[in-house]
Amino acid sequence: MTSILRELMVRVAHLERRAGLNAHLERRAGRNASIDLSEENLAGQDFKGANLKGADLSGKNLYGADFSGANLEDSELIESILVQANCERANLSGADLREAKIMNTNLKGANLHLADLERADLRGADLRGANLHEAILEGADLSKTILVKANLSYAILDGANLKGANLTGAILKRATYDDSTRLPVLDADQLAVMRKV
Repeated sequence: MTSILRELMVRVAHLERRAGLNAHLERRAGRNASIDLSEENLAGQDFKGANLKGADLSGKNLYGADFSGANLEDSELIESILVQANCERANLSGADLREAKIMNTNLKGANLHLADLERADLRGADLRGANLHEAILEGADLSKTILVKANLSYAILDGANLKGANLTGAILKRATYDDSTRLPVLDADQLAVMRKV
């Protein structure tokens, strides 16, 4: 009987090692092989480093989710909730974030080139070093955001609220604004490179 018990224990140990190896291989294969995006509530989920290029996450609750280093290029996040999410170094180029709730979110070093953030709520977001080149920020609320050394060149800021935003060292070359844009106090050099439409 002890030999049967020993054989059973060896098989269980083998299955546990195999399950651990399979989990490790899934993580190495992009970490998204087993991600189910059909759920409405994906709050707190770990998408770190995942390849979600072109994914439709519109209207999803992504509160506190970790997208650090993830590829969300050309993804749809219309009206999604990304409050307090971690999107540090995430690739969101070409992403559609219209009317998304992105308050107090970490977007340090994120790539938002050509992203559509029209009427998005980014209050208190940290966008230090983010690439917002040619981003559409029309009507967006960027009040109290940290945009230190962010690239906002050619961005559309018409009707955006940037009151209280920190734009120290930000690149604003040819960024557009209009009479309804609420700008923070800018130095003469920053204002000189922007275009009023």
